[in-house]
Amino acid sequence: MRYSLHKVNKEDSQSFSPSDYSKFKYGDKLTAKQFGTDLFYGFVKVYGDYLLKSKKDILIIPSPYLSIPTASSYLSWYFKKELDLFLFKNNKQASIESKIYRKQTYTVDYGNLSFKERKKLISNDTYYIDSEFLKNKVCLFLDDIKITGSHEETIKEILINSNVKGEHIYIYFAELINRKINPKIENFFNYSYVKDDQKLINFICEHEFSFTTRMIKHILKMEKKSLMQLLAVLDESKLDSLFQFSISNNYHLIDEYSENLNSIKNYQKKIT
Repeated sequence: MRYSLHKVNKEDSQSFSPSDYSKFKYGDKLTAKQFGTDLFYGFVKVYGDYLLKSKKDILIIPSPYLSIPTASSYLSWYFKKELDLFLFKNNKQASIESKIYRKQTYTVDYGNLSFKERKKLISNDTYYIDSEFLKNKVCLFLDDIKITGSHEETIKEILINSNVKGEHIYIYFAELINRKINPKIENFFNYSYVKDDQKLINFICEHEFSFTTRMIKHILKMEKKSLMQLLAVLDESKLDSLFQFSISNNYHLIDEYSENLNSIKNYQKKIT
């Protein structure tokens, strides 16, 4: 089963704001809340009765990640908040958070790739799920956007290989339904607001945000001058989170990221 709130059928006209989507991908809290809430209310109109009739536990599972939350993780959090309120009002048990662990192996910009390129890339990643915990439950797999379906196929393969049987619903904030549109439209959405390093610095100064995988990878690939400008506007707590998230995701072992990560650590030493 599948649900998407917005359908992408044209390149130049969307039912959601590409600029807001870009802010969301970079961790804007207000946008994540709005997107998660909107997604729930659209979903419950279609699947509300189904959930109420089911006697199985309901699991909320965002797109796979290791340590740094993806934007879809925050989307899922606000979706779950509204879902649990809905279940409470109907005297039903609250939903349960779960996770698919993912060890990522690449640094290239995923949004620029075709279906075959995406599938080949993510097939090298390592995934782990608690298959026993997922069995015979209603599993809601949430993601922000479906472009080629490569991630959904990967999740299905994981479930099949792990013999996870149950009721599975794939839920998206947006879905590309016009296959004539180049998959690279995903990066148009990703960078509609945060277009470059300076825009990211401005974004951090002007918005309440949580670190996402996309933001941290962007920071770790910045030019040295831009990186120093960005570090100067982060408070100590954010600097610490940036560093801890990075090493917990093993980015210090990736050559492309290690130089900036060492610069972040050295900057921390100077200000403490």
